Amino acid sequence: MYSYDTVVEAVKGLKQRGYTIDFNLEADRIFCDKTPLTLKPNDFEITEFYRFEGPSDPADEAAVYAITARDGRKGVLVTGFGISAEGVGEELIEKLAVKR
Repeated sequence: MYSYDTVVEAVKGLKQRGYTIDFNLEADRIFCDKTPLTLKPNDFEITEFYRFEGPSDPADEAAVYAITARDGRKGVLVTGFGISAEGVGEELIEKLAVKR
């Protein structure tokens, strides 16, 4: 696994390695309007995960997910840490709860 010091470095590194789709999070899916591509929790795997914590401000916390769809397309999802955000379905929360 790779090591990155910042969210920006992680996203840049993943994009250089073929994770070119920019995913967004919504209720029960992740999606990219540009592609267009919509994935439900059973349609993708998390192939890498990076967590970043701000030095003093919890608002600086973020998670970067490397996502691979069943059809092989790859992308990146960046979220604020604490994926239990309102409006996100339980199945998607469970999928994004990376177990170490």
